[in-house]
Amino acid sequence: MNTPWDVQSSIALYNIDRWGSGYFSINEKGHVSVLPTQNPATPIDVVELLEEAQQRGLSFPMVLRFQDLLRHRVEKINSTFAEAIAEMGYKAEYRGVFPIKVNQLREVVEEIIDAGAPFHFGIEAGSKPELLAALAIHRDPESLIICNGYKDALFVQNALLGSKLGKKVVLVVEKLEELFQIVQVSQEVGVEPMIGVRVRLASKGAGKWATSGGENAKFGLSTSDLVTASDALKTAGLAHCLKLVHFHVGSQVPDIGTIKRAVREAARFYAKLCKMGHEMGYIDVGGGLGVDYDGSRTAFESSMNYTVAEYARDIVWNIMEICDSEKVPHPTIVSESGRAIVAHHSILVVDAFGSIEKNKALTPIEPTATDPKLVLDILELRKSITLQNWMETLHDAQQIKEQTQSMFELGMMELETKAKIEQTFWQIAQQIVILCKGMRYTPDEVREIEISLGDQYVCNFSVFQSLLDHWALGQLFPVMPIDHLERFPDRNATLVDITCDSDGKMSKFIDLQDVKDTLPLHQLVPGQPYRIGFFLMGAYQDIMGDLHNLFGRVNEAHVFLEEDEENGWYIEEVLEGSTIGEVLAMVQWDQAELTRQMKSQVDAAIKTDRLKPNEAMRLLASYEKALKGYTYLQIPHQPAK
Repeated sequence: MNTPWDVQSSIALYNIDRWGSGYFSINEKGHVSVLPTQNPATPIDVVELLEEAQQRGLSFPMVLRFQDLLRHRVEKINSTFAEAIAEMGYKAEYRGVFPIKVNQLREVVEEIIDAGAPFHFGIEAGSKPELLAALAIHRDPESLIICNGYKDALFVQNALLGSKLGKKVVLVVEKLEELFQIVQVSQEVGVEPMIGVRVRLASKGAGKWATSGGENAKFGLSTSDLVTASDALKTAGLAHCLKLVHFHVGSQVPDIGTIKRAVREAARFYAKLCKMGHEMGYIDVGGGLGVDYDGSRTAFESSMNYTVAEYARDIVWNIMEICDSEKVPHPTIVSESGRAIVAHHSILVVDAFGSIEKNKALTPIEPTATDPKLVLDILELRKSITLQNWMETLHDAQQIKEQTQSMFELGMMELETKAKIEQTFWQIAQQIVILCKGMRYTPDEVREIEISLGDQYVCNFSVFQSLLDHWALGQLFPVMPIDHLERFPDRNATLVDITCDSDGKMSKFIDLQDVKDTLPLHQLVPGQPYRIGFFLMGAYQDIMGDLHNLFGRVNEAHVFLEEDEENGWYIEEVLEGSTIGEVLAMVQWDQAELTRQMKSQVDAAIKTDRLKPNEAMRLLASYEKALKGYTYLQIPHQPAK
């Protein structure tokens, strides 16, 4: 197809200039490039990066982590709040925390803590394992450790251990019973706790995670619970230990109006608790800062209708206005924006190794003397399609196709005849789609045909391991080819994975105006690799994937900018994905026992002359080698149709 096309056309088609937020673009070679600090002078060519990673022994699927981009996101949110505070004359400071649940990988958390050190950026933990990790990595006595989630005595003891070490550890009360436990344990260990309360706001969130807030939320204290908590702390002589008010309206909040309402309500709770005699000092606005996954900059659930700067200004302004009206001191502002920090820093790259095409004509279909009438009728329809009669032709072809299926089910039609009719039907459908290109209004029937004609590209990955939010919640992620972007994408496809589950697919894609059912891609060429990138993957996907079909964690390459390197970057570390033996061990299959059982069967086969000794040993060695291999397919670059 000679459709005029260039790199700018691909930028517009895939919306990379919108959802990319200045971190992603396409270079003159037609390759995706990453700008970790949004500086055009330091781009990283992803194709060159993949070649380097493969030389280091990594195969697909593969996650690329850009640590400088991660640092830039940390610096961005801290500097944005600092600017808002300075601009508005706010009389307190910002102390953000990173919620470990969003991405618990050590390399990610360490990079965030290091980048956040100048800003006294802290950590949020919601479980005992997360708390123990946070206590070990936390070094800054000025930064916070916020403890959310339900707590038992051991959780509280370890949090108070942190307090004894000089850390600012805030125990956030999620339900009233926790408060009494915190008081009791603190008296036993002899340390006064820093206590926060999570308030259950009337304000509700929006989007997929709206149920995190509102009066029926899973966590938080009601107004009457707050009064009871206040009285209990005063009775225990610990009224001064209540330091923080916390709320959370949900992850990925798309509408800034939701955030404004929640902040004002929480600030009012904060002010009233101050007036009740508590030495408050912090207001924690929780998470919710969105990521514009589709680039539409709207209140759609996969987008956000505000910027980080607007988010920070609205929080600062609304807290300040409420506190000034109540005549209480401005609190230190805490936020738990995990998704907005880590989403951009990683890309999942998979290889497409095959396609299933409905409209691929293996042999020309021409009428023969032995063809039944239905074959001749549909071939005649194919010859007579025009812009004026396409709808009638489509309806006639659909009737023939339905009649064909009925006759086949009754045993009245041969397989070869059915194949001819179906193949001709899809050729007619393709011609109708081409005829209707450029129409001011495309009829729904044509849109449905176009979707039905879409290919299925078979990709070497597991949706359940690497894209769990897409499968479970319908979360949209930007997806596009890594290279060939100087060429027109002549195919439309959905993506299917290598699991044996029919749900292992991606059939919804981002679009500026709506959700697309297919993705524009290029024709697979035998012998040439075709790589597809899934972007903004750093939040939750790394840790929430499951082991469907026992496909494990994927290979990783960690990338840093380095001006002394010839290409301006280097791979600092490679992490190999799960081996077959490792994932089997996760479900109680011991590698040594598996090998022993196989060896006993091989020995038996040798004794009965079913296998020669040398052949048997080779088979056993192959089995043992496979246990140490990658769980995903090892594919030579030979796409199969």
